[in-house]
Amino acid sequence: MLDRIHRLAAGPDRRILGIVGGPGAGKSTLADAIRERTDPHRVAVVGMDGWHLANSTLERLGRLERKGAADTFDAAGYVAFLERFRTDASTTIWAPEYRRSVEEPIGGALEIGPEVTLLVTEGNYLLLDDPPWDRVRPLLDEAWFLAPEEATRRARLVARHEQVGRTHDEALARADGSDAANAAVIASTAARADTTFTDDSVAGILGP
Repeated sequence: MLDRIHRLAAGPDRRILGIVGGPGAGKSTLADAIRERTDPHRVAVVGMDGWHLANSTLERLGRLERKGAADTFDAAGYVAFLERFRTDASTTIWAPEYRRSVEEPIGGALEIGPEVTLLVTEGNYLLLDDPPWDRVRPLLDEAWFLAPEEATRRARLVARHEQVGRTHDEALARADGSDAANAAVIASTAARADTTFTDDSVAGILGP
């Protein structure tokens, strides 16, 4: 697969690789591994989570307890970013980044220069066929779906929640509540991916 990534990044046209999977599937781990093994001047990694609505907005809308559901993101803004990456290679584009330490997006944190030819974007709803999410899939040159063993995914998710200060019981409740509901929706979109990886090992995808 690493050879395929290099071909996608070869240019001159810009390409987009989408990495999809449920919460805790290993999307950001794989995206980071790709960045480490490729030319950082030609490959950029931008997560869909940067388009999370702010916690204050979700609270106002009554959606904070469902954070991570498809309607808790600025989906149209994310689509607009992907379209701009495709069409505007003449200027630097700035993208938001989701910071797990504060569980909020930080605007303008990621720089995508004109020299970037491959955008690796990872997220939950890249294959969803509900508007406006349905505009994402046509913008992806390839879509990879990560489907590790459920026990592995859940364990990672619980650990992630604990790392940001939740108790073990709170982490379990989140993983088995809203996260599980979102994961079921995401799993239903797997057929729209080009390739599904059931092995959660990054090394198994990228090679030694």
